[in-house]
Amino acid sequence: MNDLRSSSAGWFAGVDPGDPEAAAAAIHESEADEPRDWPALAVDAGFAADEDEYYDRLHEATVEAAREAARAAERADDQQLIHALRAMDDAERTANELAERLEEWAGALLDVEEDATGLDFAAVVAQRDPADATEERAISLAERVVDLREERDELRTFLERRAPEVAPNLAEMAGPVLAARLISLAGGLESLAKKPSGTVQVLGAEDALFAHLRGHAPSPKHGVIFTHEFVRGTRPDDRGSAARALAGKLSIAARIDYYSGDRRESVHEDLRDRMETIRARAADDEEVDDE
Repeated sequence: MNDLRSSSAGWFAGVDPGDPEAAAAAIHESEADEPRDWPALAVDAGFAADEDEYYDRLHEATVEAAREAARAAERADDQQLIHALRAMDDAERTANELAERLEEWAGALLDVEEDATGLDFAAVVAQRDPADATEERAISLAERVVDLREERDELRTFLERRAPEVAPNLAEMAGPVLAARLISLAGGLESLAKKPSGTVQVLGAEDALFAHLRGHAPSPKHGVIFTHEFVRGTRPDDRGSAARALAGKLSIAARIDYYSGDRRESVHEDLRDRMETIRARAADDEEVDDE
């Protein structure tokens, strides 16, 4: 970092006036502990001919610095997880929609004897040999559906491998795909790490939450975390408690991953202990009922 505290050269000393990237780097890397007459220093350094030209070039440099910051943020590892997750969801949705279309088209056209539907039906059709131009197009569509299903599976494999590298605690606690989905719903790992556990608990249930706020529905107990075994596998009476416990630990895991990145077994042990306590209620209640 350029230290200007003992220098009178200004931010843009030695910077080519025609190189906005270098000027942007000077803005990003330089610092000063007190205000100075920056336009005059820029003119003295040869960066600008006068004050007006200085502000024009300063504008170009700041715009370039903002663009580079945006590019860096978009290239961040958590953003790549978000893109991969959304691509996986898009591939699955499109494959299912096309498979439905294919069933309507090829179901009678090809007289498929196998008892298959959806993506499985597309896989069967893709193995057929066309007898005419119409069958060729239907079979070609089936092949595209199969390709999309394979792409979905490969994207899932990528998420399962990459999520533990980006968010080790969150991926272990939630599972790689759910971890990526939480990061996606929050808008990034930083945003997720800054959200309270109550918000994490209902991520993905925004429609139900807004309906509740309008007085049209009860408060949702959980959002996408329902897919986690700790919530889905807990009896309905205790799912609210399970969802709160899981959301609380997921929030902590996200903060650890964002701020330090080291794996901490203690937070996982705490969650397991909490879930054992919650699920023990069901066993106790069953014993009381038996008596």
